[in-house]
Amino acid sequence: MTRLRGAGSGPLGKLWKEVLEPIVFAVVITQFLATLVGVDGVSMMPNLRDRERVFVPKYETWLHKAGVGDFRRGDVVIFKPPREAAAQASNLTRSAFGLWTYRPFLIKRLIGLPGDRIRIEGGRVFINGVQLDQSWTTDYWREQGCWDTQSDLANLAISSAAGILPDQPEITVPEGHYYVMGDNRTASGSEDSRLFGPVPLRDIAGRAAAVVWPIMRKQSAQYDCSAGQVANLTGESVLNWRVLERPEAFDTLKTQLGQK
Repeated sequence: MTRLRGAGSGPLGKLWKEVLEPIVFAVVITQFLATLVGVDGVSMMPNLRDRERVFVPKYETWLHKAGVGDFRRGDVVIFKPPREAAAQASNLTRSAFGLWTYRPFLIKRLIGLPGDRIRIEGGRVFINGVQLDQSWTTDYWREQGCWDTQSDLANLAISSAAGILPDQPEITVPEGHYYVMGDNRTASGSEDSRLFGPVPLRDIAGRAAAVVWPIMRKQSAQYDCSAGQVANLTGESVLNWRVLERPEAFDTLKTQLGQK
């Protein structure tokens, strides 16, 4: 049997050293240790902006899938939309050169854990009967003049707007699933669990732990509600490296629910 270590100076050893080893190393790092993921779009505004890059510790996900620890309410998670939903809604898939389709990765905030009862009413979110303080994001949208409180998405835990699931004012998150929502609370700001339902653990790639790029960013962002995009960036340029901490409201919620 040929051993790569003994062929360091031969063609096979050269192939390993120059081509295969970097690929294997990259795959191991990005799949099992850590990776960087780019934000595409405005569904996590105002907390994450388009084209920012976040650091994802992948080892956490593998530990959670092995039964060690769990994701927590308030985490920002990277995931693929559920297979069943993607099979029914073409906007949840992408085409690769017209040869095959795939489910793109999305980034949202984890709102509900397995067993949680989620109800949405007038833009307000209730978890197990307790209203979640969403001021970390709704204050911004109120200032911009486009916090959605009227649409189906603002009044249903599951909306039939995508033609995937029937309208449901309240749902119980199934075992092994999580309910996610974008921080963008405008009428069409985010495609999330309100449209495609809870996300199974198998489809979650990891937790976004920190923003690492770009290094600097403008302090304020003005949002064009009618166009659904950032209209203007203003203020001083500030350091953009930051840890993505869970909003304090989720710790308050745990206390209100009597959870440790």
